[in-house]
Amino acid sequence: MRVDCPREIKNHEYRVGLTPGSVREYVAHGHEVLVETGAGAGIGADDNAYRAAGATIAKTAADVFAKSDMIVKVKEPQPDEWVQLRDGQILYTYLHLAPDPEQTKGLLASGVTPSPTRPSPTTAAACRCWRRCRKSPAACRSR
Repeated sequence: MRVDCPREIKNHEYRVGLTPGSVREYVAHGHEVLVETGAGAGIGADDNAYRAAGATIAKTAADVFAKSDMIVKVKEPQPDEWVQLRDGQILYTYLHLAPDPEQTKGLLASGVTPSPTRPSPTTAAACRCWRRCRKSPAACRSR
């Protein structure tokens, strides 16, 4: 599986979906990992740390999204990222969909399969909403 990690673009978000240690684990288990250049800067991990762990460094987010099987992020994808997601990809990130119907619609349109990082009552509600919207996009309500 190809596991890819873009740089976070949400304002004031300095974390990264994969640390060099997590890259090392994915690679040790036979996965390919692609990390966008500068993705780890906010945690003090430069591109060389990711290379040493076995990742390939991508020049752009478009390179990361283009061929990945799974995208790993910290925060929900932003509108510029929704259009880069596609059917067949897995998105592993924190999703807070219940109060954000536009994000839900954007993710539905992409065809991506979301895999929320932590269960909560809000995540459970969002998953129910996701299933309802998957069956009938008209069922998605705007707030």
